[in-house]
Amino acid sequence: MWMKLGLLTVLFGTAMGTVAFAGDKVVIGYAAPSLDGAQAQIQAGFLVGAKARGWEVVSVTSGGDAQKQLNDINDFIAQGVKAIVAVPDDSAGICVAVAAAKEAGIPFYTIDRAPTGCEIDLTVLSDNYLGGKQAGEAMVAHLTAKNGSPKGTVLEITGNLAQNVAQLRGGGFDDVIKQHPEIKLIVKPGDWDAAKGVEIVRDVASTEAVDGIYMHSDCVYSTGTVQTLKEIGKFAPAGDKAHIFIGAIDGCTENLALIREGATDQTSGQPIPDFGTLVADYIDKKLKGEEIAPGEVVKEGALWSPAQLKKTDTGLQLLLSTTSVTKANVDEPGLWGNTK
Repeated sequence: MWMKLGLLTVLFGTAMGTVAFAGDKVVIGYAAPSLDGAQAQIQAGFLVGAKARGWEVVSVTSGGDAQKQLNDINDFIAQGVKAIVAVPDDSAGICVAVAAAKEAGIPFYTIDRAPTGCEIDLTVLSDNYLGGKQAGEAMVAHLTAKNGSPKGTVLEITGNLAQNVAQLRGGGFDDVIKQHPEIKLIVKPGDWDAAKGVEIVRDVASTEAVDGIYMHSDCVYSTGTVQTLKEIGKFAPAGDKAHIFIGAIDGCTENLALIREGATDQTSGQPIPDFGTLVADYIDKKLKGEEIAPGEVVKEGALWSPAQLKKTDTGLQLLLSTTSVTKANVDEPGLWGNTK
């Protein structure tokens, strides 16, 4: 289905290999797992940057199917797009598509998740390690206040550990927690699956005296986690001695509301709307032949500033700072979860 958005023509669904683009028109292929929630915000930011430059964007979604995403990107290559942007379903698996794009001379960019095992032009993502570290520090502070020292039992519900974003979110948190040997850390793979997250909370919190829960994504897990704790009689609001501290990453609207209510406590907010806009900026530089050098990237007024543009074994990465959100700053208008 084609949908007109100003100067953009956006194709949702499966890319059509027979489409050809004429002349010097700049057409960008955009491959996402879905176009809802945070993914919708990411794509919307990219469309803003594309529209400002008169580009067309062909968007497809994989529904979480890594093989479909590879097929879709192969269609982009056959169509002769000027650049490809993807949110990888599989950080290692995406390298098959990267190799094909490189052979065709098409620049390749990823958002939110970097590839593993191949080099692309640029990834724009939050500093996910920093986000995990912020959540870990908040958890340690809570356990210290509650128990007199950093000790207790913490449940960690991960994302898909085949993706580098989940690995980094776990790494930042785990590196903080492991400094305190009296904290028992229970790590359970959640695979970005809300239903699986509910099962994990029910199974672990029913049998363990859990002091804290860390979720790799509040967008996925926060609502189900709070509801499940209520169902099994383990919920108590912030300030109550029986309260289970809940920290996370992302900063979705639903969890910001839970923080206000005292149901959850902390999240490391991502600058989601800026991801796509920044990718468009760097594609523009590439198409114009401008040099892109590593270093600090500063934007006045942006919560993610300063960011770090680093050369890595997977290409350039623009790491945007996350914001540790608590009840004290949850109403900050720059947080993407507060965007209406």
